[in-house]
Amino acid sequence: MKVIQMLPTISYGDAVGNDVLALRRAILHMGFETGIYAENIDPRLPKDTAKNVHSMPRLKEEDVILYHLSTGTRLNYELENYPGRKAMIYHNITPPAFFEGYSRHALELCADGLRGMAYLADTAEYCLADSLFNKEQLLEAGYTCRIDVLPILIPFRDYEKKPEQKILKAYAGDGYTNLLFTGRIAPNKRQEDIIRTFYHYKKYYNEKSRLFLVGSYTGMERYYQRLQDYIKELELEQVYFTGHIRFEEILAYYHMADAFVCMSEHEGFCVPLVEAMYFGIPILAYDSSAIADTLGGSGFLTDTKDPLVNAGILNRILQDEDLREAMLKKETQRLHDFRSEAIEEAFQSYFRAFLET
Repeated sequence: MKVIQMLPTISYGDAVGNDVLALRRAILHMGFETGIYAENIDPRLPKDTAKNVHSMPRLKEEDVILYHLSTGTRLNYELENYPGRKAMIYHNITPPAFFEGYSRHALELCADGLRGMAYLADTAEYCLADSLFNKEQLLEAGYTCRIDVLPILIPFRDYEKKPEQKILKAYAGDGYTNLLFTGRIAPNKRQEDIIRTFYHYKKYYNEKSRLFLVGSYTGMERYYQRLQDYIKELELEQVYFTGHIRFEEILAYYHMADAFVCMSEHEGFCVPLVEAMYFGIPILAYDSSAIADTLGGSGFLTDTKDPLVNAGILNRILQDEDLREAMLKKETQRLHDFRSEAIEEAFQSYFRAFLET
C-alpha cells in the first residue's frame, strides 16, 4: 500500500514543508511506500525531495493520498478525481479580508482557498487539524468526517545549529533589551500593534530597548511601507526589519531575544511560539485564533490591544524575576508536548485508526 503526500507548494524551511518532511519519516517508519508530490517545488530543497504531481504513480483504491490544505489551488477541486482514499491535513487559510488594500493576489488566493476548503468537505474521508481552532473551522465548513487534532511536527534538532555570530556580536550583551517577533510581514500578523507596544515600552519603561521584526515582506510591500511610515510618524528608533534571511541568522535573533511579542490576529498554529519556548524566551501574545491552543497555558495571554497596558505587562515580565521564571517553567513543560517522538506516535495511532475504518 502507498501513502502519498500531496500539496500545492513545498517550500524550504517553512512550517508546512517541515511538517511534510517529518511525516514522510513517520510514514516510512510505519512500513508504507511513500512519496511527496507538489505543483511547485522549492529549488533549495535537496534533489528528489519531491516530484511534480504530474509524475504521481497510478494509485490503487487501497492507497491513500494525504493532502495538505493551506491555500487556493486547482488541486482542491481535482483531488476527488484521483484513485485511492483521501485524508487531509488542514493547516489553515488566512481570511482574505486581511489583505484588502495590500495584495489582490493574496486576497484572491485565500478566498479561493476557503472555497476549496468547503468544496473538499465531501471528499475528505478523514482530517487532521494543526489546532483545535483549525478543527472548528472545518466543522463550521460542513465537514462530517472524523477530525483529530495533531500539532505540526517541528524539527528541533535544526535549532541546535550554530547561530550567525556577526548578529550576536552586533546586538547581544550590550545592555539593551531585545524584543522579537518572527513571521512574515503580513497584515494578519499585526506588526503595527507590536510597534505600538514597543513605542510605549521604550518611552515609559526602557529607553535602551530594540525591536526586531524577522521575516520576509515579499508580496506585502504595501503593508511593509505602511509600517515604515508609521515608525517615522512615531519618530521611533531601533525598529529593525530583517527581510528574508538565512536560518542561522534567525537562530541568532532567538539566541539574543529577551522577550517574544506576538500581536497576531490570525494563526492556524504559530510555530514561532514553540520556537520561543525552545529558546527559553518569555512570551507575550494576544489571545486570538489558535494562539491559546499552541501556548497551552504557557506564556502571557493578553486580551487587549491597548499598547500602554501591554507595555506595562511586558515590563513586568522583564523586571519580575519570579514571574519570568514561572513563565519559562510553564513554557518548558508545554514544549514537552511538542516532542517529535510524541507527535509522530500520535500521528501513527490516528492514521492506523483511519485505515481500519
